[in-house]
Amino acid sequence: MSISFGPGGNSLSFGKKKFPEDLPKYLKDFGLNGYEIECGRGVRIAEKTYRLLPDIIKENNIHLSLHTPYFISLSSEKDEIRLNSLTYIKDSALAAHKLGAKKIVVHSGSCAKMTRERALELAKDTLSKAQKMLDDEGLSDIIICPETMGKINQLGTLSEVIELCGVDERFLPCVDFGHLNARTLGGIKTKEDYANILDQIENKLGHERLRNFHVHFSKIMYTAGGEKEHLTFDDKQYGPHYEPLMELFAKRGLEPSVICESAGTQAEDAGEMHRYYESVK
Repeated sequence: MSISFGPGGNSLSFGKKKFPEDLPKYLKDFGLNGYEIECGRGVRIAEKTYRLLPDIIKENNIHLSLHTPYFISLSSEKDEIRLNSLTYIKDSALAAHKLGAKKIVVHSGSCAKMTRERALELAKDTLSKAQKMLDDEGLSDIIICPETMGKINQLGTLSEVIELCGVDERFLPCVDFGHLNARTLGGIKTKEDYANILDQIENKLGHERLRNFHVHFSKIMYTAGGEKEHLTFDDKQYGPHYEPLMELFAKRGLEPSVICESAGTQAEDAGEMHRYYESVK
C-alpha cells in the first residue's frame, strides 16, 4: 500500500457528472487516488455502481473505503439496537467486498446516560461479535475502522478508539483529526500535538497499524459540547491545520488512507493536502 488522498463522497463541483464512470478523471484532475463511499444514511448503492466501480478502481488504482450508516450504535444498552447494528455492519462489509473496498469506518457510539466505561465495554462486545460475524460470512478481508468522534458526550476519544482496536488485531483506527480537535475545543495546534496522537497509536497498537491507519480530515466548527458543523479549508477561525500532520506523515514514512470531509469542497481540499504532502516529502 502507499499513502492515498481522496474525498468522502462527491464535492459540489462533481455536479452532473456520471458516477462512477466519471470518477477516475474527476479524481485525477485534483491529483487524487482515494475515495470513500458514504453510506451514512443507509447502505443504498445503485446496481450500476456495483457493476462498474470494482473494475474502475482496479484499472485506475483508486483506494476505496466505505463509511457505514450513522445510526449504528455499538454501545446501546438495548440489545435490539446492538443486534441491528451488527446487521448494518454486515450489510456495509458485503457492499465493500462487492465494490473492492477494504476498510469500513464505524462510528464508536454514544455514552447516553451510562458511564464511559460501561459504554466502552458494550462497544467492545459489539465489535467482537461483528468481527466473528464477518469471519463466519467469508468477509474476513474487510477491515473494521472504529472512528474518533467529535461530540464530547460520544464514545470515541483517541484512547477509547485505541482500546476498541484492541478487540481484534485486524482493526485499524479511523482518526478524524477534525473530530478530535472539536471535542478538545481546539486542542490540536502544534506539530507536537499531532506527534503525540501518532505516538499514542504506535505505542498501543504498533508501528504497522499506525502506518496503515485511516484518516478523516476537515476543519470543524465546535461549541461547548464539541462538533457543530464541517467547514472548508477557507475557514480561518477553526482548525485544525493539516500542514504539520502532512510533514509528520512524510517524515515517518506513514501510508494512511486520507479522506477529506470538508463541506462541499472535499475533493479540492484533499488535493490541497496531497500537494502539500508531495512538497514536503
